[in-house]
Amino acid sequence: MLKKKLGGVHPPHFKNTARTATVVMPSPKRVTIPLSMHIGAPASSVVKFGDRVLVGQLIAEATGPVSAPIHASVSGTVGKAGEYLAPNGRTFPAIVIESDGLMEVSPDVRPPEVTDYDSFIKAVRDSGCVGLGGAGFPTSVKLGVGDLSRIEEIIVNGAECEPYITSDTRTMVEKADLIGRGCDTLVKYLGVKKIYIGIEANKPDAIAAMRRIADGRDALEVKVLPTLYPQGGEKVLIYNVMGKTVPAGKLPIDVGTIVINVTTLATLQEYLETGMPLVSKCVTVDGKAIKEPKNVRVPIGTSLSDVFDFCGGFKSEPVKVLYGGLMMGLCVYSLDMPILKNTNAILALDKKEAAPPPVTACIRCGKCIAHCPFGLNPPAISSALKASDGDALASLSVNVCMECGCCAYICPAGRPIVQTNKLAKAFLAEHNAKKKGDVK
Repeated sequence: MLKKKLGGVHPPHFKNTARTATVVMPSPKRVTIPLSMHIGAPASSVVKFGDRVLVGQLIAEATGPVSAPIHASVSGTVGKAGEYLAPNGRTFPAIVIESDGLMEVSPDVRPPEVTDYDSFIKAVRDSGCVGLGGAGFPTSVKLGVGDLSRIEEIIVNGAECEPYITSDTRTMVEKADLIGRGCDTLVKYLGVKKIYIGIEANKPDAIAAMRRIADGRDALEVKVLPTLYPQGGEKVLIYNVMGKTVPAGKLPIDVGTIVINVTTLATLQEYLETGMPLVSKCVTVDGKAIKEPKNVRVPIGTSLSDVFDFCGGFKSEPVKVLYGGLMMGLCVYSLDMPILKNTNAILALDKKEAAPPPVTACIRCGKCIAHCPFGLNPPAISSALKASDGDALASLSVNVCMECGCCAYICPAGRPIVQTNKLAKAFLAEHNAKKKGDVK
């Protein structure tokens, strides 16, 4: 549950590429497209070895209510089936496409026919859109609430609070009119009366662009928010924009709110107008080891090594490479790993930037509690985990933790608090399963 006085931290911004226009990367020689790039059931391949595919062609269909289809990001020939080992250790099948370099567009790419709410939700699903801010939740599920009377407002998330990442900023600056029309679409088919665009105060160009499109649109309002991490967290954003608290275990729609990432909205509107599904992604490429930091539009499935080469390679040895930002980014084990649908940045960190702080004993200073946006108690969580006390972990609301890293960032002892909380949540899940009799 959110505190009345919101916690958070002030990491360095490092928004080096905020005014660097997006450049389009040419087709790589090969893409590896995992069948799981979203929360929910993996997609199922509809192509086979040797098939020729075109940009925008369906190559994997959604397999359940919480799933998303996948489309070819380059034209070329389907190669031998590949595998994708995710940062969480899970392995998923992947479709490999050997590019012909032509980027020939499929004849299936044409604007969908949308006349009402049901056909709109079908189009959202067919677009392959997922949460592009990093979460990867299928957009059709988020917007497919059924009972439209439940929606009181929509918040377009342009906060982009992580250090380094500026891909959403470039979307707001470069595709402002598309976002404006996307807001019109939400008003038309979801019947929403009010849409707020939330942006942190450190993005003046994006704020100006969004205010321009809000002018003359009665439903649209720009909310300039304090520059405080983790402003972009869904529940944090709802609290700061609307003053609403999303209860533990509940979704934003339970308090009448839908939150959609600004790049997701732009991608969806582009699909409605052109028929081109989600096949490429604007990615911020930065970090102390990068020679030429850029915002790059990259075909999904492109290897990180190809993207880094496009940015001039490395000026120093990268000691750590991340999907995402410094606070919540996930370490990659190989530069052969691909750009995913929800990859908004890849960072290459040098030895100094990647060096972890020395770990010492907890001094019970309470900074982790004071700066947690949910007011959690990490020392108590750690103690309960050591004692294997699942009931205590439940009472401490460990599942509310969104792993934003504020606690670890502010900790003077350098404690691995986020990792401890992750282990505590996993232990609690097993504890609850045993109580229900699901695990012996």
